[in-house]
Amino acid sequence: MNQRSSSKRRRPKTTRKKSVARKPLRRWLRTWKRARFKQRLAMILVPLVAVICVIALVVGLTTFVRWRREVDAAAAAQDATAQRYGFNPGNIISDGQFFNEHAMSQAEVQAFLDQQGGALASMRFDTESHPADELCEAYEGATDESAAAVIDKSARACGISQKVLLTMLQKEQHLVTATAPTDFQIRAAMGLSCPDDANCDPAYAGFFNQVYGAARRYRYYLNHPDDYAYHAGRFNYVQYSPIPSCGGSQVYIENNATALLYVYTPYQPNQAALEAGTGEGDACSSYGNRNFSLIYTDWFGNPRQ
Repeated sequence: MNQRSSSKRRRPKTTRKKSVARKPLRRWLRTWKRARFKQRLAMILVPLVAVICVIALVVGLTTFVRWRREVDAAAAAQDATAQRYGFNPGNIISDGQFFNEHAMSQAEVQAFLDQQGGALASMRFDTESHPADELCEAYEGATDESAAAVIDKSARACGISQKVLLTMLQKEQHLVTATAPTDFQIRAAMGLSCPDDANCDPAYAGFFNQVYGAARRYRYYLNHPDDYAYHAGRFNYVQYSPIPSCGGSQVYIENNATALLYVYTPYQPNQAALEAGTGEGDACSSYGNRNFSLIYTDWFGNPRQ
């Protein structure tokens, strides 16, 4: 008797729950029947859009978390390469060091050239005036300017470190330490529009055109990133050499300075080049960005600090 009584008492509760659960649906159906076409369309689209937005948010968050993990893993691997070889493919030099036009004074540049013992320390050049524009401040030309003056004034006009320009002169033509530089070394001082196996573009030939032109070109790269293949804050495929079959790898480029170095010299050292130190690797090795890092570190300390 008690069980039957208990059973009978439970049934109305179940019915009541079902009735309560059906109320929103009934209310929606009544609204649907009374609604016009536009109202019915809104009744469908509004919740549909809400669901799509939630799904997009979840997918986007999942994608971001996965990307963040990939970035952290890449950065850790690149840091490990820097610890072992002194070269970080994703952070060759910090923005703070690359774009520091106050890194050295003209007197300090001259003293550095004197210390290196190359012929550049005593060489002089006629320079041209360039007005200020969106890339560089004005450069006031003069006759018989020292190499130190050209380097320092170009650096200050375009917001590029004097240390970077000195490093590039050595990386491209060994011009800082050369005791008897050739005409080609002077003409192609920074390697700007001067292929190794061809003549320089006349617009960029000569020491002044090379130094000022390179400083200006770096600023152009910075201001027009969409025109080039390498970008900061992204994974970028960087080849090991001009030979496509030599391969390459995905590099997470961490800053603007590193991106524009790849625009200027679009290769990274392979394992053989890294293990060779300052020497030669194999047929698939390239050395430009490796040498930039090695030279800068030897002369001025850690480029990433």
